[in-house]
Amino acid sequence: MEKIKNIRKRLRHQRSVRRRKLGLSTPTQIICVSFIIVIALGTLLLTLPIASRHGRLDVLNAMFTATSATCVTGLVVRDTWTQFTWFGQAVVLLLIQVGGLGLVTLTSFFALAMRRRMGFRDLRLLGESVSADGYDQAKSVLKIVVGLAAMFEGIGILLLMFAFVPQFGLEGVWISVFTAISAFCNAGFDLFGRFGAYSSLVPYVNNYYVQAVIIFMIISGGLGFMVWVELCQWYQKRRLSLHAKVVLSFSVILWLGGALGLGLMEWNNPATLGGLSVPGKVMASLFQSVSTRTAGMNTVDLASCGTLSKLLMSVLQFIGAAPGSTGGGVKVTTFAVIILTIRSVAQGRDDCVIADHHIESKTVYRALTIIVLGAVAVIGSAIVVYYNTSDAVSVVDAIFESCSAFGTVGLSVGVTSQLNNGAKILYMLVMFMGRVGPVAFAMSLTAKPDDNKRKIMPVGHINVG
Repeated sequence: MEKIKNIRKRLRHQRSVRRRKLGLSTPTQIICVSFIIVIALGTLLLTLPIASRHGRLDVLNAMFTATSATCVTGLVVRDTWTQFTWFGQAVVLLLIQVGGLGLVTLTSFFALAMRRRMGFRDLRLLGESVSADGYDQAKSVLKIVVGLAAMFEGIGILLLMFAFVPQFGLEGVWISVFTAISAFCNAGFDLFGRFGAYSSLVPYVNNYYVQAVIIFMIISGGLGFMVWVELCQWYQKRRLSLHAKVVLSFSVILWLGGALGLGLMEWNNPATLGGLSVPGKVMASLFQSVSTRTAGMNTVDLASCGTLSKLLMSVLQFIGAAPGSTGGGVKVTTFAVIILTIRSVAQGRDDCVIADHHIESKTVYRALTIIVLGAVAVIGSAIVVYYNTSDAVSVVDAIFESCSAFGTVGLSVGVTSQLNNGAKILYMLVMFMGRVGPVAFAMSLTAKPDDNKRKIMPVGHINVG
């Protein structure tokens, strides 16, 4: 037994040395590299002849698709149904699932399932991956995360089958699986190009059942796993943490506020909501508000929306989902901290106060850093895209598409299909940054081994990013 323990120690030491040689000294660096590896494998598979209906997809477009799927964005340069065979669609779906839950989360789950012992470093990495509040929670939270994901996706598949199997026959099962997982992972990919390339859910604008199911799936994936853990434990604790309260309250405000704004601005637009009934307008506005935050599916022609509507949707895309969710963006808690800090300053307070909790100044600084880095990424990429496609793309459309890429949303007003090779590479970087997180992205390049140690957060602290 002693000899076996020594061998295990040597192996762990050798793995640690190899990681240091590769520069993988922090959890954020390992998570970033894991996403890059998945993207590379996805690119390879999508370039195979068996993946495409006609010929082979070139490397750059395959890489763009793999990046968009792994970063659960949904921006595409080729319509998913038109371009890919069942094999190609399965590869895209696998990338979405891995990217949505996180490669580290999945591999750690299977390691636990095989009773493999996890060391301190593994638990630290796991905690970073699932946004657990300390090491002790990481293993139990991991099992809950995978269980919740399986439960929600299973419910979504079953509910969608009632709509798609009668319409598409046996193929409706596959469409239900693809759509449910894409919606839960907030990916925005779909298989409805058979009704017209890039049509998304426009053919279902009058089907309230399909829209309601997909709204449920988007919200399920976008709220964040830690919030669901607390909701599941509500009957025991009878209380929610500050983090959960902020996520839930601000999410509702953004969903309803976004729906109200879009409904008012597009109510009489004949190209979007104008031709729908009153219930149809309300449902389409709500669907677009929920989807715009994270998911990237649409039931109306977004290119025909007015300028103010596009700007509102750009803001919603930039904010994104909750921490520890399948969505991207700067995160709703970051937005909440900035808004509540402004309120506190306006009230004459020296620091940010949320529900009688004093938020540490470093949390406010981190929120500001995330907002600024995100804004730089969005504005910078929008400028580059506009000056490369200015004949066909307006400034507002360039901003909209860049917010969609950074927020890993996937909504498009037709800009992505017109990108040149340089702009495609730029958007891949923006999508990657939006998925991994601006601060985590920067830390992965510069952090030292001791820079990223997780600490138990004090009472009143709130996750940001």
